[in-house]
Amino acid sequence: MDIGSNFGASSILEDSIIAQLRAANKQVAFMGDDTWMALFPTSFASNMTHPFDSFNVEDLHTVDEGVIQHLFPLLTDPYKPWDFLIGHCLGVDHVGHRIGPDHPTMKTKLEQMDEMLRGIVDLLDDDTLFVLLGDHGMDTKGDHGGDGDLETSASLWIYSKSRRLVDPHAVIPPSHLSYHTFPGTTIPYRRVQQIDLVPSLSLALGLQIPFNNLGTVIPELFWDDQDGTRFRRALELNAAQVKNYLDTYRTSAAGGELDLEWRRLEELWNASNASGDNRWDSTTDFTRHALETCRALWAQFNVPLMTLGLVLFVAGTLTTWALYLKLGTFKDGWDGWLRAQSRFVGALTGFGAAFGLLISIPIRSLVSGIGMSDLVLFGGAFGSSIAVFIASRPPNSHRSLHLTSFPLLLVLHALGFLSNSFILWEDHMVTYLLLSSLAPSVLVGFTAPTSRLRRRILGFSLLFAVCVRLIAISTICREEQQPYCDVTFFASSSITVPPIPILILSLPCAVIFPWIIKRFLRISKSDRGLAALMLPTILPTILLLGSLVWIAEWIDVAEMLGPSWTAGLRVSRTILAWLSMGGAGVIGFTIWWRIPLCLEITTGQPKGATQKTEVTVIGFANSFGSPFLIFWTLSFAMVYTATQLTGQVVLILAGIALLSYMEVVDSVRDVRNMNVAFSSSTPSMILQQGPSATTNQVNFKFSDVVPLALLAVHTFHGTGHQSTIPSIQWKTAFVLTPTVTYPFSPFLVFLNTFGPALLFGLAVPLLVLWNITPLPHPATASDTRRQSIRASLAMMLYFATLLLSSAISSAWLRRHLMVWKVFSPRFLNAAITLLVVDVAVILAVGVGYGRVEAGLQKLFRNMPSIDQQKSR
Repeated sequence: MDIGSNFGASSILEDSIIAQLRAANKQVAFMGDDTWMALFPTSFASNMTHPFDSFNVEDLHTVDEGVIQHLFPLLTDPYKPWDFLIGHCLGVDHVGHRIGPDHPTMKTKLEQMDEMLRGIVDLLDDDTLFVLLGDHGMDTKGDHGGDGDLETSASLWIYSKSRRLVDPHAVIPPSHLSYHTFPGTTIPYRRVQQIDLVPSLSLALGLQIPFNNLGTVIPELFWDDQDGTRFRRALELNAAQVKNYLDTYRTSAAGGELDLEWRRLEELWNASNASGDNRWDSTTDFTRHALETCRALWAQFNVPLMTLGLVLFVAGTLTTWALYLKLGTFKDGWDGWLRAQSRFVGALTGFGAAFGLLISIPIRSLVSGIGMSDLVLFGGAFGSSIAVFIASRPPNSHRSLHLTSFPLLLVLHALGFLSNSFILWEDHMVTYLLLSSLAPSVLVGFTAPTSRLRRRILGFSLLFAVCVRLIAISTICREEQQPYCDVTFFASSSITVPPIPILILSLPCAVIFPWIIKRFLRISKSDRGLAALMLPTILPTILLLGSLVWIAEWIDVAEMLGPSWTAGLRVSRTILAWLSMGGAGVIGFTIWWRIPLCLEITTGQPKGATQKTEVTVIGFANSFGSPFLIFWTLSFAMVYTATQLTGQVVLILAGIALLSYMEVVDSVRDVRNMNVAFSSSTPSMILQQGPSATTNQVNFKFSDVVPLALLAVHTFHGTGHQSTIPSIQWKTAFVLTPTVTYPFSPFLVFLNTFGPALLFGLAVPLLVLWNITPLPHPATASDTRRQSIRASLAMMLYFATLLLSSAISSAWLRRHLMVWKVFSPRFLNAAITLLVVDVAVILAVGVGYGRVEAGLQKLFRNMPSIDQQKSR
């Protein structure tokens, strides 16, 4: 069963051993994992069917105890009402997922399974065959989903009480047997492909082999004499069934797919029917070659559709780049230009879709694998990209491109995806790229015109670098990184509990982080208003609750209070999680929406004045950035609650790195503006213009967003993730509820996995808004919005380029040995991350910036003339 059969499974309509049992009027009993009920909803005897919820990973015992409760009465029933009995236990799997294979609970669970197996063997009668097997294995952390030997291999034990399955004097030819040396062993073990179980059990039960099965019978089940007579008969039936399937396949509409291998298949089939000593080897070769041929055919790539997709990726990336450059050429009127181009873009989108529909008939006759809907969607998307690109092509665009604007780090990051080694060690490589991205700012710091700016740039750069290095300490290892990687995200590679230092730091960090935010805001005196309400009490409480959720989970896993406390701890965790999520998502955002400013406003009359009123606004210098930061911290709190303890500490370090980088960007901007002012004005003119002449000049550069994008990738790895399915932290699905509950469970897994991309996508406008003083002029607000959109486009462009690179590498290297293990998972990660970033920047500009701007506009309308204001 593949991933799709486990998540949202639907009934299997193809032929199967279960269908053959029902066709033969056999009574099938079942108990255990309820996934079977989704796959075979009407195949089991209703009075002998006992399914149990399979997705409650935190429940280690209910499924197993249910299997035991209903299994043994059937075994002891003297009337034997069943012909085929399935018991699917899940406790060992759940222990591995939740707490790891080396936890003492695993020993307890295995002892329970051992006791159950001993009971089954004792109760077996002489006419029953017992098959014990696992549906998958687990890696050193207890997870599975990859293609490593530990994850795709499981034990198989077939036992008969009354007779030997294999004649003790028989010598089975090696050509019928397969051996494999598994990790951690020195001798090879007998290996059986899972697909071979179906024909073997079908013939052993006297059933027909399911039509679409391409397995080969297991010799040990039929070699009960020295000559292997029963095995040869079983192999004949097996080969005839495979040949029947191939003949049917050959006469179908897709039969042409077999053309290249058909002659070889016919040769092997004829050899299997010839007389001679090699006949049975040829029969095995025929069934195995048929399996390999069909697997190769079913792993075909649709190159035409892949090409269309790559063309759209290229067009979208170039269009985003062109739009980014175009917005950089405007001084004002950019919003009117966007509205004016919408009709042109809509027209070309419709034309492209119509053109795709028009050419679909001749294209489909020439190129297979492309449908009408594919060409219509491609035409519409490509037409819109061309329209935006044409409209956005800035005049004299070559002037916008020079050596200092070349995105070197982005190019290096993207080119790395052509190497499987870079992808495997991306978590280490990104650390160096991220630290290197700060080099231009450090160089500016050394040449800063004032000692204050020099100290700020170098000091905050150092703090940023320290946070980056500390984040890099937290690692989760890919299988391919062994033995050169040590897991630090958990206490060990096989026990999924937090390290002791993290347990000690978690609560203090939850309290200190809001205080650190307040200290950063105090630099610009913008720790008033909303910040004064949120940071001292509300945010620390939310973060403390989020940490307590996982501390309670650790207490439960470690069984520090004993099994009797499990139910109470589960209830406590649920309440704490809802309070934390509700505090951030409902209470926090409601307060932010109602009070979207971090200002302290006082009014009074100056000395000697009788009628004139003076308004003092404290925090005005950062009145854009500070409330937007509060908006970001509320989103941070929700991701924080969905993240395990080590990841929570990493998120706090990433938050400090973000604040440090904002101060670096602001200081570098001040240096550049001062240098421009010094070069274009006399000192007296600068003094006359005052500080406002430089503080509002935002000249956003693409290089400003690179550290933010790399920090998102770095934090993704630091919070315990890799571009692999086994690294998904499924236990986060149970933060809010004790069982899998939609939509909460998938939402929490999403926040846990892609939270870093979401957070740093939301933070992009801070690159423009931090320490920018708003002025009551529409042109000023419009320019700030334009620069925020440019910053958002830059972030989207970075991750779009990564997606394009990973798509090209996956397509070009589609026959590479590591395509499914390395290149394809990285492509999927890049695709989802880009979607998350796109949504995040839309929310950031549309909701976050939009609400802050509306609050400031309301403030300006309600205040006296700007000449009467005194701002700080």
